[in-house]
Amino acid sequence: MRILGIDPGLVATGYGMIAATGDRMECLAAGVIRPDSPALDRRLLQIHEELTALLHEFIPDAVALEDLFTVYKHPKTAVLMGHARGVICLAAAQRAVPVINIAPTEVKRAVTGHGRASKEQVQRMVQGLLRLPSLPTPDHVSDALALAICHATRERSPAAMYRR
Repeated sequence: MRILGIDPGLVATGYGMIAATGDRMECLAAGVIRPDSPALDRRLLQIHEELTALLHEFIPDAVALEDLFTVYKHPKTAVLMGHARGVICLAAAQRAVPVINIAPTEVKRAVTGHGRASKEQVQRMVQGLLRLPSLPTPDHVSDALALAICHATRERSPAAMYRR
């Protein structure tokens, strides 16, 4: 199974493509989409275009996308993140790739064993699970790879056959 993990953002959208076969996982590609324009519409367009190119190149079986969460002090941030998630979902739908939404705490739990792990703990576990020579950086990349790992782990579990 090929899974594209995406950590959405308007300034930096992290992505990580893995191949999962049985208990083995391998990183195929990882990086960050950094829109050039300060204008929201241009940023969203660039995220959509670059993500569409990645979907075309790697042909994933699924997109694992970080679920939207709201911080009550910053509701506008949630709305803006919804825009980024929207163009990501659109790009995946245009390629008929299912989008799996995963809460940040579930990702941390799947990768490190507990839902309140630090960024560094997530990075170290991602490095170990994918046998990477160095820590995946920046955080957007390690988060995207962790999303892909989380979905791969979900699909391997005995409960996965009941979800289908």
